[in-house]
Amino acid sequence: MKKPFEAGSGWPFDVTGSAGAPPRKRQAVAETKQPDSAVRQPTHYSEQQNQEDNTLVQSLIGLGAFSARKSYYPELLEKIDELEVEKERYQWLFENALHGIFQASTHDGIRNANPAMAHICGYRNATEFLRAMHSVRDDLFDVADDFDRLMEDLLDHSSIRSFETRFKRNNAQEPVPVSINVLLKDASQGLVEVFVYDITERKRAQAAMARINTELEQRVTERTRELEAAKQEAEAANLSKDKYLAAASHDLLQPMNAARLLVATLQEKQLGPDNQILVERIHTALGGAEELLGDLLDISRLDANAVTPDVEEFAVAELLQPLFSEFQPVAEQAGLELRMVGSNHRIRSDSRLLMRILRNFVSNAIRYTPSGRVLIGCRRKGDELELMVADSGPGIAEHLRAEIFREFRQLDNATKGRSKGVGLGLAIVERISRMLGHQVYVDSRVGVGSRFSVRVPRLENLPNQATEQPLKADTLPLIGNLQPRFDRARVLVIDNEESIRVSMISLLQAWGCQVITASNGEVAHEAWLSFQPDIVMADYHLDHGETGTEVIRQLRQQHPDMLYTPTVLITADRSDPVRQEIQQLGAARLNKPVKPAKLRVLMSYLLDRD
Repeated sequence: MKKPFEAGSGWPFDVTGSAGAPPRKRQAVAETKQPDSAVRQPTHYSEQQNQEDNTLVQSLIGLGAFSARKSYYPELLEKIDELEVEKERYQWLFENALHGIFQASTHDGIRNANPAMAHICGYRNATEFLRAMHSVRDDLFDVADDFDRLMEDLLDHSSIRSFETRFKRNNAQEPVPVSINVLLKDASQGLVEVFVYDITERKRAQAAMARINTELEQRVTERTRELEAAKQEAEAANLSKDKYLAAASHDLLQPMNAARLLVATLQEKQLGPDNQILVERIHTALGGAEELLGDLLDISRLDANAVTPDVEEFAVAELLQPLFSEFQPVAEQAGLELRMVGSNHRIRSDSRLLMRILRNFVSNAIRYTPSGRVLIGCRRKGDELELMVADSGPGIAEHLRAEIFREFRQLDNATKGRSKGVGLGLAIVERISRMLGHQVYVDSRVGVGSRFSVRVPRLENLPNQATEQPLKADTLPLIGNLQPRFDRARVLVIDNEESIRVSMISLLQAWGCQVITASNGEVAHEAWLSFQPDIVMADYHLDHGETGTEVIRQLRQQHPDMLYTPTVLITADRSDPVRQEIQQLGAARLNKPVKPAKLRVLMSYLLDRD
């Protein structure tokens, strides 16, 4: 059995006392202070020996021959009693501590340990634990390298806190994880004092947390895979929906396109008053149906995220002039004056989507303005350019301004005799503006008029351009002046629908054109050889998967001189891929159903440019 830890070794208390013993006071030596005659001396002591012992005790406690020092004797005894009580208190704490405590030496091994230390290592008591501990490195530490690393750090720092390792346990039980604080008491003797904390529960909690984290990571991985699969499925569904919308656009608008062209042909003829009224009503009904289908298809594509903005820099005049050309005859027919203020500014946006916003503004202004005028223009607003459409209509009450941007919401003050629309135009404006990041503004006064505007990033002005000044209507090509331009113009129409070919022949011949038609690329090749057209109009979707763009490419390869022939692609597919394909071909694009007035303006522009 190891030697008990001694008081002189640096351990703060004597470990030989009994655990749990209440503090007690040493019996006062002062009780022996009785008259000399009452003290019984041992018979085997001689008088001389007794005197020598008294002299030695008196010398140790500082009395000597000076009787005055005897007055300090009671205080000394009181201090001794206090030290005794303190020692017993420390002894009680050592025995009953919840954490393990032991003292060890590199020479003698573990010198002493408390019961808690024994229990941590699976022993019944401290005595059993001390008997089993011959070497701290080999018998206590489960990983010997931990002991070596601990001793190296201890020599450098004199104390180590929160050093985690594992201690061996009795009867080959699972090692116990511990955190220890070590204090080097005597480097020469390798004497250390160690306080041990059982961290089994903490390690279990950490293991459980690690297991939970691993499970969470696995779940996140699985959920990510599920979300990725769902995303791919949604993208596939969107793609399928986009294809469906394109097919639906073609199938729904194709017969309407034929009807619109036939009605336009009838409008060119001299009819009786009754028949003329019927034709105008058919024209109005077709316009309403066309607008409904177009808006429904547009808002479906916007909601399906099937529209991708193509942001670029361009001159604002590229928007305003075509917009004015498109709506000037519409406004004239409604008895309104349409004016435009030109601009030499450049802006940054998607020209196609921005044109859709402005077109809806102008269309609504003409629809709701009974008399007066509609103005298209723009003005600077800091780093932005505000494109606006103002009218002299009845105005919009303030509490209704938020309502008009919702689906199928429309005011009841549309001008009599004009289409009321379906209430989707401004809903489309709201979605497009949000997609482009442009802010839309509404300023209206009841009985005065309204102004709708959208603000876009402004760039530097075009060089060598005149300042803003009103652009007069007579500077633009008007429908009435276009008829002579089409005299004997040769037009090749490529379309797989017989009704469309018949309608285009009737309309274009009424405009003074010579027309030849083809149903596919092979027939178009033969028509080119015999006809040599001045302009080619091709439907995008033909039979058997053939497209108008493919036919135009083949014709250009077979007839290089066709590269300079103006080409128009007519389609009901408004998707971005189709738009980009037509743009790369260098052809103009018209959406179905074709508006005869717009077709006429476009033909005039292309033939005049050619």
